[in-house]
Amino acid sequence: MDQYELIRTGYRVYGKSISELARLTGHSRNTVKKAIRGEPWGYREREHQAFPALGEHLAVIDGWLEGDRDKPCKQRHTARRIYHRLIEEQGFKGSESTVRRYVRLAKMQLGMGGSCAFIPCDPEAGYEGEVDWGGAIALIGGEAQRLKFFCMRSKYSGKHFVRFYPCERQQAFFDGHEQAFAFFGGVFPILIYDNLAAAVRKVMRGKDRQEQEAFSKFKAYYSFDARFCTPGKAHEKGGVEGLVGLARRNYMVPVPEAERLEELNEKVLQQCLSYGSHKMAGRDRTVNVLYEEEKKHLLPLPQEGFSNVKCLDGRVDKYATVVADKNRYSVPSAYAGFKVKVLLYVDRVEIFSNGKKIADHERMYGNNKWCLHADHYLELIQQRPRAFHSARPIRQWRESWPKSLHVLLERFCQAQGETKGIKDFVNVLMLYRDHSAEAIETAVELAGKNRVSTSEGVRHLLAPKDSGDGTIECLSGWPSLPPGDVAVYGQLGGVS
Repeated sequence: MDQYELIRTGYRVYGKSISELARLTGHSRNTVKKAIRGEPWGYREREHQAFPALGEHLAVIDGWLEGDRDKPCKQRHTARRIYHRLIEEQGFKGSESTVRRYVRLAKMQLGMGGSCAFIPCDPEAGYEGEVDWGGAIALIGGEAQRLKFFCMRSKYSGKHFVRFYPCERQQAFFDGHEQAFAFFGGVFPILIYDNLAAAVRKVMRGKDRQEQEAFSKFKAYYSFDARFCTPGKAHEKGGVEGLVGLARRNYMVPVPEAERLEELNEKVLQQCLSYGSHKMAGRDRTVNVLYEEEKKHLLPLPQEGFSNVKCLDGRVDKYATVVADKNRYSVPSAYAGFKVKVLLYVDRVEIFSNGKKIADHERMYGNNKWCLHADHYLELIQQRPRAFHSARPIRQWRESWPKSLHVLLERFCQAQGETKGIKDFVNVLMLYRDHSAEAIETAVELAGKNRVSTSEGVRHLLAPKDSGDGTIECLSGWPSLPPGDVAVYGQLGGVS
């Protein structure tokens, strides 16, 4: 029985005294009297919450908080800072919890308290997407690299796309969009961003922005609108902010490993495709079901992709390299001094002379890096064989040579002398232009077993192909004798 009912029934029906009811219930006599008189029962909040421990410090706290109105948000007083200042400057003896309770109430009254409430939303299918960047460490070719990953997330379905890049430059930014649009099967009419430099040149008052010219062209080509968050209010695109953490915790733990960046991106793509068998909070269908429904609402992709290429004019210097985006890329040494055109893609560099492509490199990011192909310097090294051992492209290439090539070089030098041996060995290296590395290495190993000491011998060994049954097939187009008939052999004795 409820104690309020017990007291009233015991007093009115059974004639129990106030003292008896107090002993029976454990309440004070005054509390028992209030119940008998029918006064409100239970806890009642005070009309005015006093802070006696603060006393004269209340005015000081209010003054500090008022002074914060025109200060930067990140340089305003916190409750903890106020507590420490009260101790140091005012000789306060009370507890931190008392200060915290009052500061929270005072900030709310001054309109300075941050809102902790959220508006429940029901996004429209295929209408809005969110974009952001994240960063993580990955092992590429056994070497730890700090990479950036591009994220795009649908607000309606929650389906997401993640892709790694060496940097956050505008070309990578555009390429991430193109890859994401292909993944989603269309374009979101509205994309929500931070005020990142790849898209925004200047933040104006309110929601106005001066966009980068290239971004405006990219946006017009795919026919979507951009919406930018208020500075310092990243929660306006909270879905993709959460995606950055989700991707880092699930796709990048343990630290991902791959031989090349393309291989790593393929792994992450498969993880993005497999994501979506669960239901988000407040939804009655899985992410994948919502994603399939959303596809028909997206804007169609253009027939041709956006031209995400930078074209530069350059000149080949005395080192047979071209400087592009603060890095050097080699070309065949015969083009030294020539003017060239350089096409910069997000992942590669192509160099042209008079409309002919003369070099193709994997793109590097950073400053003053050299990307040298040893093949571009072979004719020059053959003319200057004493530079062979110190030539940077050769030294870099030798790190990946099989042991058989080192043995062959040594044999050439012993048989022909160092100068002629190096010149002839360069002829072997030139064979890589027309033959696969596997075929050349097989021929070099065979040359080592047969103590071949000239490039012509290695070239000869590249000609036949093993048929698998122990016989050697002749080169196509070369004349060959028909197989001998042993039965005729006995007739030769009778010929005079």
